[in-house]
Amino acid sequence: MAVRGKLASAREKVLAAEVEWVAVDWGTSNLRAWGMDAAGEITFARSSPDGMSRLSREQYPDVLTSLLSGVAENVEDVLICGMAGARQGWIEAPYLDAPAELGRLAQGAVAPDMPGPLNPRILPGVCLRDLGAEDVMRGEETQLLGLSSLLPGFSGLAVMPGTHSKWALLSGTKLERFSSAMTGEIFELLRTHSVLRHSLGGELEGEDRERGFEAGLDQGLERPERLTATLFKVRAGSLLSGRSAPWCAGFLSGLLIGAEIGGQRDWIGEAEIPLVGSVGLCGLYQMAFARLGASTRIIDATDATLAGLKAARQAQT
Repeated sequence: MAVRGKLASAREKVLAAEVEWVAVDWGTSNLRAWGMDAAGEITFARSSPDGMSRLSREQYPDVLTSLLSGVAENVEDVLICGMAGARQGWIEAPYLDAPAELGRLAQGAVAPDMPGPLNPRILPGVCLRDLGAEDVMRGEETQLLGLSSLLPGFSGLAVMPGTHSKWALLSGTKLERFSSAMTGEIFELLRTHSVLRHSLGGELEGEDRERGFEAGLDQGLERPERLTATLFKVRAGSLLSGRSAPWCAGFLSGLLIGAEIGGQRDWIGEAEIPLVGSVGLCGLYQMAFARLGASTRIIDATDATLAGLKAARQAQT
């Protein structure tokens, strides 16, 4: 054990010597950090459950210092995206107005008070102020900048499945407009706090879930305007037709995703659509878009985040 401890300590010293700056994604539920060397390669990765929702404003400096202990506590340059810049986060990073040039994100960064050598800067989000179409994003703008790095020259629609899905129209690194859909949050609320929860107990995976997903997807895509009426079929199907819990969970998921996409199909053009997010969730959206004849490509959210943080930092140096 003593030998292992010494080896780990030696490795951390090597990592600390290689780190030029630290990239941070500070979300609502989690905190992730990556040490970056001069060539933009990752030297270490650390994570913590200390997301924005668990912290008071005064706790942020200690949490960041603790996360980087042993590997980067003496590095000055720390670039942060995500919810640390929210109004209820560490310090508010005011939104950029869309249309927004994402290559200028770093120009809107704010610097919170931080004791010690660390010099964190928090990137802003982007907002849409059009009356009746107001919208905000915080964290996704960095991923969209990263998408422009991963797919040079891309222009068109990008979709970011998640708790609050984002549909974004890009012209290179310029974010023209976007729209949010609370699909993931609605699924969770209905699954845990509505009458539908009585039909979703127990194991929710398996082939029956896949069949339910396809059935819900078809109905959501075809009649998105009937979403609230169709939702109750989850409960009625389990009571009257013996639908299993996995089938009901799949139907609910497919219905919500289908309604999201069906309700915004006027955004869909002929070009391939990048789907930025977790591979599993993006795969469900990919299935839905395929039913409409739209081609898609999955981009891992972490890859997009890191590419965006690198691009933002490079633009300011």
